[in-house]
Amino acid sequence: MAIETDIPENHRLSSKALVEFFTRIEQLKLEINSFMLLQDGKAIAQFFRPPYRKDSPKLLYSLSKSFTSIAVGIAWDNGFLNLDDKVISFFPEKLPRIITPNLAKMTVHHLLSMNAGHHDNIYATVANEQDWVKTYLSLDVEHEPGSHYRYSTHSTYMLSAIIKQVTGQNMIDFLMPRLFEPLGISRLSWETCPLGISAGGMGLSIPTEGIAKFGLMLLNRGVYEGIRIVSEQFIKLATTEQSDNRAGAERIDSAQGYGYQIHLCRRGCYRGDDGFGQLCFVAPKENLVIAATSSFKNMKPLQTLLDLIYEHIIDQLDNNVSYNPEYNIELQKLLSIIPNSVPAIKPVPVNMPIVNASSYVMNDNPHGLKKITFHLKEGLLELQVIYGDNRDNILPFNFTEPMDTKDVFNKDLSMHLQKVITYATWQDENTLQLTLFYIETPYVVTYTITFHDQTIDFQFNINVSMNIPDFRVTGHLTNVQV
Repeated sequence: MAIETDIPENHRLSSKALVEFFTRIEQLKLEINSFMLLQDGKAIAQFFRPPYRKDSPKLLYSLSKSFTSIAVGIAWDNGFLNLDDKVISFFPEKLPRIITPNLAKMTVHHLLSMNAGHHDNIYATVANEQDWVKTYLSLDVEHEPGSHYRYSTHSTYMLSAIIKQVTGQNMIDFLMPRLFEPLGISRLSWETCPLGISAGGMGLSIPTEGIAKFGLMLLNRGVYEGIRIVSEQFIKLATTEQSDNRAGAERIDSAQGYGYQIHLCRRGCYRGDDGFGQLCFVAPKENLVIAATSSFKNMKPLQTLLDLIYEHIIDQLDNNVSYNPEYNIELQKLLSIIPNSVPAIKPVPVNMPIVNASSYVMNDNPHGLKKITFHLKEGLLELQVIYGDNRDNILPFNFTEPMDTKDVFNKDLSMHLQKVITYATWQDENTLQLTLFYIETPYVVTYTITFHDQTIDFQFNINVSMNIPDFRVTGHLTNVQV
């Protein structure tokens, strides 16, 4: 069931305050793709910036960690494990030859609270191996567990692996009847490690409204619409300080302590998030939840968004707020025309340099693109891309409107077939820009193609990424079939 909507004034907030909030978001050019504000369980303001859609799953990246935490809580409630269970007890067949004292002391609690004892970032070391559990257990544990905070995606993965060990189920199968179905979340997926175990610390995709419902469950101390999902005792543990994350922190809301896969914030608030700006923010005292998905290039815009939430929403709550229809109309109008970042339509050159069935062989490039062929069909453009693997595809483009299609592209861990919205515009008579919005992720890819007599300059740009490089490459004309 969808979350009910209402006007802000019925929930201690004026439409004027929200107009100012959303205006500031646009002034600061915060690249928020979807946003839902829930007050007292009702959605009082929301937008989905085109081409992003309300019903489309969104990749959560590290916000997945908070869902893994709740999975552990459910397993704890049902007697599958204890929080003081030793990590090595779950994987006797994957242990190193020598078990160090610190490894032996590591417990489920330490994995949850990000103080398992590793000094450095172990992400690359584990992710580059086939068996993540065995590799994790083989690493040096320099600090006594519980004494040193180190944010660790693969510590969360170990929680997922433990769930698999004690229940015999992957995270989706374990959580579907216990969390996702009660929340009304049916459209989801979760990426896995090379051995097929849910990644835990990343890789979950659900719609934005699913994030909001998850936040409501947290706000209501483990209950959603009268159904107990997880114990109030576990929610209390998860949302109170279990680890000190203040040393070296650069942002104020990342220096308030850390719970169980949940960041504590100012004024008793808390959140799950990720580096690109996926957010589940809960303010218990104010009875408020915010869900957002974004395309931030780093963590600084997320802190800016949190500052705006405190200034324009939390600080503006007033039991005596009065309804003003003019401001409410202004708010609804603003939310309905939130500008998008899609390319503007431009005229097609009279002497378009593209010839039907013209093929170009590409020089070596970081993306492995080998060949592209242009096909013209009744005013539409089809770009055939050849990589020599499962990314080979024919992408449709229209010069006057967006096109829906599917393409194989990276998510968090690996390549997946996913929805993409395409746009085609001419920058000048020789330069074509093709834009691809992979709407389940923050990724927006731009191909800029400049045509010469026998060659093209092909430029690949991506708006945000942790591991996909921009590049420029030359392509050589091989044939023209009119």
